[in-house]
Amino acid sequence: MIIAVASDGKSVSAHFGHCEGFNIYQVEEKQIVKQEFKENPGHKPGFLPVFLKGLNVDAIIAGGMGETAQQLFNGNNIEVITGARGLSEEAVKQYIKGELKSTGSICNEHQHEGHCNE
Repeated sequence: MIIAVASDGKSVSAHFGHCEGFNIYQVEEKQIVKQEFKENPGHKPGFLPVFLKGLNVDAIIAGGMGETAQQLFNGNNIEVITGARGLSEEAVKQYIKGELKSTGSICNEHQHEGHCNE
């Protein structure tokens, strides 16, 4: 399984589309076996779900995400987990254990970072 976390540094980004990049975790037998960082190639409508699908991502974790992005991920069979906070690696560990559940946080404001409904 491959899990992407929209991140600012080592922390989960509050807004998926405006994150610095994605911490990508490869998980085997409920253990993280590999981690790498992919810089955000740019926030263009509909692009990031396709970009992450090309990296074979199975799940995306973020603080908040727009409704359209969530629909595009779901259409590409990528699970969306929103409402996450804290360190990216800890969020992945919680997800692996089944302890991280999506809050369904939808961002309605795309002009300014940090205006997500939580």
